[in-house]
Amino acid sequence: MKNTPQSSDTNEKSCDDASFRLSVAPMMDWTDRHCRFFHRLMTRRAMLYTEMVTAPAILHGPKNRLLDFSDAEHPVALQIGGSDPGELARATAIARDWGYDEINLNCGCPSDRVQSGCFGAVLMENPVLVAECMRAMAQESAVPVTVKCRIGVDDQEPSEILPRFIETVAGAGVTHFVIHARKAWLQGLSPKENREIPPLDYPLVVAMKQRFPELTICINGGVATLDQAQDLLAQGLDGVMIGRAAYHDPGRTLIGADALWGDDFAPDAHAVVQAMKPYIAAHLQSGGRLHQITRHMLGLFTGRPGARGWRRVLSEGVARPGAGLDLLDQALAEVQVPAAP
Repeated sequence: MKNTPQSSDTNEKSCDDASFRLSVAPMMDWTDRHCRFFHRLMTRRAMLYTEMVTAPAILHGPKNRLLDFSDAEHPVALQIGGSDPGELARATAIARDWGYDEINLNCGCPSDRVQSGCFGAVLMENPVLVAECMRAMAQESAVPVTVKCRIGVDDQEPSEILPRFIETVAGAGVTHFVIHARKAWLQGLSPKENREIPPLDYPLVVAMKQRFPELTICINGGVATLDQAQDLLAQGLDGVMIGRAAYHDPGRTLIGADALWGDDFAPDAHAVVQAMKPYIAAHLQSGGRLHQITRHMLGLFTGRPGARGWRRVLSEGVARPGAGLDLLDQALAEVQVPAAP
């Protein structure tokens, strides 16, 4: 659905409730609208990011399919990929009608596909161009425009390149940076290896907050638990972005996460499944397939008795003709219900 755009006077504001304090990373093929709806049932406060959508796709592709989301997903950020200021400005102007809470430029993805399009992590080599892109996007945006980047690429020295990158891009009016605390190797490592092999440098990102105290600096990369997120926040960072852990173990990383804002919202995982049922029913009624939603739910009970049975029933049963909510009930029956206090 298309959402109501926000007023244009919010362009240089951050979200009023500091939703950047915890966010779920944009992940290709993972954080689609079904995944975000599911995650929102576990946290009311965290910022949820879309998968990256390229500016040309927004300009020339099926806009509703690429940009639609549910009002229930707020706060939600759109991540755009691109390197042409004009294209990015036009894409941002189009997205404005959907009412996202934030527009983010991808300067961190190391895949061959984004390199061939001269965007993603390769933009770390051209901060002046990034500044031009962000300035153009900000002129068309009613909400904050932000950057997600790496600490450097290839043979760059992160302690030298990262502060120059931030300073240059901040000169275009950007006040919010999400920094993946690993270097990206554009040659020789796959995207998966780029998420695991280059060493994490949390102290460097903390140093960037100390060097640029006026900016919102959030950290990404390797964060797997809420305790770890809390520790990084205690070091002075403004926010923490969790990626794969929030997808593969959402019960432990998102349920209870609102405590970071002093909010005691923490639904039981069984209640989350029940709350998903009307959404799933509507999706099936409109011609959708069960797997399109339940694939995001497989990790909900990770580490709990019956988690393997939950995954098995959902994984094996979705291929069955006419699979519906009864399969969800069968899977849920595999999971031990927590004892009443």
